[in-house]
Amino acid sequence: MGQVYDSMSNSKSKGAAAPAPDQGGHAAANSQFYTVQVTDSVFTVLKRYQSLKPIGSGAQGMVCAAHDTILGQNVAIKKLSRPFQNPTHAKRAYRELILMRAVNHKNIIGLLNVFSPQKVFDEFSHVYLVMELMDASLCQVIQMDLDHERLSYLLYQLLCGIKHLHSAGIIHRDLKPSNIVVRSDCTLKILDFGLARTAGGSFMMTPYVVTRYYRAPEVILGMGYQEVVDIWSVGCIFGEMIRGQVLFPGTDHIDQWNKITEQLGTPSQDFINKLQPTVRNYVLNRPLQRGHPIHRLFPDSLFPADSESNGRLRASQARDLLAKMLVVDPIDRITVDDALQHPYIKVWYDVSEVEGPVPKLGDNSIDEAEFSVEKWKEVIWKEVKLWDSIDTTVPKPLAPTTLPEEATKGQEGTKSSKDTKSENGVVQTTASTEPTPSKS
Repeated sequence: MGQVYDSMSNSKSKGAAAPAPDQGGHAAANSQFYTVQVTDSVFTVLKRYQSLKPIGSGAQGMVCAAHDTILGQNVAIKKLSRPFQNPTHAKRAYRELILMRAVNHKNIIGLLNVFSPQKVFDEFSHVYLVMELMDASLCQVIQMDLDHERLSYLLYQLLCGIKHLHSAGIIHRDLKPSNIVVRSDCTLKILDFGLARTAGGSFMMTPYVVTRYYRAPEVILGMGYQEVVDIWSVGCIFGEMIRGQVLFPGTDHIDQWNKITEQLGTPSQDFINKLQPTVRNYVLNRPLQRGHPIHRLFPDSLFPADSESNGRLRASQARDLLAKMLVVDPIDRITVDDALQHPYIKVWYDVSEVEGPVPKLGDNSIDEAEFSVEKWKEVIWKEVKLWDSIDTTVPKPLAPTTLPEEATKGQEGTKSSKDTKSENGVVQTTASTEPTPSKS
């Protein structure tokens, strides 16, 4: 698999970064750092990070692969894009920093270091995050032929990571294939916490949360929501892995709702009664949709053959779990705990992976704060300076996740080209000739 990282789908030119002229100021005079030009961006990084190569860019920043000469491993360095442009950008940057430092689970991307080349607060303008480097995003895996062992094992790891977040009251809110990364040995990790937040009761949706295709009905309809909003996103991702294309490719929030009801049917009157009056009137004025049974939406022909190695994993089980995730009313949607106990997932159950230590977040009230840019800059500065006292010269102690041997047999096929929709609605036909994940 090619190296793909972060939720950044706009790939940049390949090749190592070129040296850039000094940018002046405190950073240029600091002997710990050096400055390089990376495509159209300038990176000023610690000298321990060498051989920078661009691997992705997007609204939240640019990411480079690099070699950490102290740890002796490849890493990903993310330069946050304009973190102090406005309070929304600054709050997003702060969320990502504190949540990534708090979590420590093998299925969540590890934060290895945080730094700024500016050494005094008055000059503070750039933030860099150093993270584990993975091989590919789930976008690439969707293009592959996966047997039930791999499908269920990838889903199990995704649920373990979500369980870890939910145990601390953290809702990711932006789960999508490009925010999930994998290695060739089937290790899976969740990343991108700029939109995550702690759950303090039921709260209303902010405008830019969750890429449209993976938005839960309660989000689309402006209702309060809880942790199961992430489970809907998992269901959309799971269904996309089976079908090979986005399940609900809406062009706007109204079309998104229509796409959902066309397939799953108009929800019950009890659910409709919970909606705000204007939204309720819109839903009631739409034609009644009967939807389709789950076996029609996901027929056996879309699934791999039933598991032959142990006889435990079947299309009927996968379909049952999918039906429990893609439930319009969040009250009736399966929870992460129940999903981990489902027959399609439970075969991998390991209490040390499912019941890991709960993240320690400290004071969650900051998530409700509405600060000025200058105040956000102050709290982010303190968070960055905290990393000066953290030993980043030793590897982060996390046990590796390895696919059990019975799930690595007989996987040599690749999927032929299939139509997939990008998030801007453009249909692209891509062909994959890469091998499916296997045990290294």
